[in-house]
Amino acid sequence: MLHKTEGIVLSTFPYSDTYSITQLFTRDFGRVSYLLPRSKSRKSKLNASLFAPLTLLWLEVEHKPLRDLQRIRDATRQFPQYDINSHMTKISLTFFLSELLTRLLHESDHNELLFDYLKNSVETLEATEKGVANFHLAFMLGLTRFMGIYPNMEGAGRNHFFDLMNGEFTRHVPLHTHYLNREQSAYLQLLQRMHYGNMHLFRLSRSQRNLIVDSLLGYFRLHTYDFPPLKSLDVLRELG
Repeated sequence: MLHKTEGIVLSTFPYSDTYSITQLFTRDFGRVSYLLPRSKSRKSKLNASLFAPLTLLWLEVEHKPLRDLQRIRDATRQFPQYDINSHMTKISLTFFLSELLTRLLHESDHNELLFDYLKNSVETLEATEKGVANFHLAFMLGLTRFMGIYPNMEGAGRNHFFDLMNGEFTRHVPLHTHYLNREQSAYLQLLQRMHYGNMHLFRLSRSQRNLIVDSLLGYFRLHTYDFPPLKSLDVLRELG
């Protein structure tokens, strides 16, 4: 049966001599793996250039129950994404965020609010001119809301340590090793005030951003299933 929906490209990789597999997060079906013909023809409706990471697509797809790999009949860009594919900082962010989402989102996930958040985030990244280096920080904390693991910020400011396992601030060092120290906890308190509209106002060094990213990745790792190290993290660490 054919369906029309929207999708965000998470990743694409070779499957055989004639096909690739592209993983998309769609509005109507959540994360889905699609079989993609590896055609080099410019006339093909499914040109490989459409399936770069974080590309927003209008889709016509074929879905059959119990089939692991679904099929795409037609795909078109929702809008040109020039900066995401040419601005070096945005390119680094795109590869990091697409790998992050590939690891976090599972095929059972179907969440239209999450889709809208991701779509708005991609549109914002394309349009943003100031504060781009902080974009992933605001994105990652915002993402926790839609995954049901947003940290409990009550007590932030009065308490000094953030308990990663229980997702809350505490006055005393927890009786386990999964917590943020005073410096790391202070950055999490700072981060709760950051959003896409004001992220350009936060002056953070490269080392401070990396510390925040490591803290958030540690939090994701504790609260999500099967979350391995990210290969794109080394490139992200070089952002100024």
